[in-house]
Amino acid sequence: MMDAVWLGLGGLALSAFLSATVLPGNSELALGAFLYQWPSWWLAALLLATLANSLGSASSLYLGRLAPRKELTGRALGTLQRFGPAALLLSWVPLLGDALPLAAGWLRLPVLPCLVWIVLGKCLRYAMLVLAIKAWL
Repeated sequence: MMDAVWLGLGGLALSAFLSATVLPGNSELALGAFLYQWPSWWLAALLLATLANSLGSASSLYLGRLAPRKELTGRALGTLQRFGPAALLLSWVPLLGDALPLAAGWLRLPVLPCLVWIVLGKCLRYAMLVLAIKAWL
C-alpha cells in the first residue's frame, strides 16, 4: 500500500514539474487522481505539487536567463515590465504562465522575489484545487 502511495506521489511530482514547462503535462488530473485514491494524503500532495510545479517554473526562469538578449514582445513581457516579479503570481495560468518565467529570466528580474511569487501563486492554485476536489469527493 505504501509503495503505491509513493509511486502516486512520484507521478504527481513528475506531472506537476512538466506542467510548469513547455512540455505537456496535466497536474490537475494527476492531483485529482491521487486524491481520489488517497484523500488523507492531501497535505503531502499539495506541498509536493507546489514544490514540483515551482521547480518547473524555476527551470524556465533559469533558461530565460541563459537566452541571449534580443527584442521580445508580447503579453507576458508587457505584464512583467508593468508589474515586475509580482506578475509571476500568475505563473500558474495556462499558456501565459509558461511564458512568464522565461520572460522574467530574460529580463534578468531578481531571482528570489521571482521564486517567492511563483511559489505563492502555485500554492494558492493547488490549495484551491485540493479544496474543490475534497468537496467533490
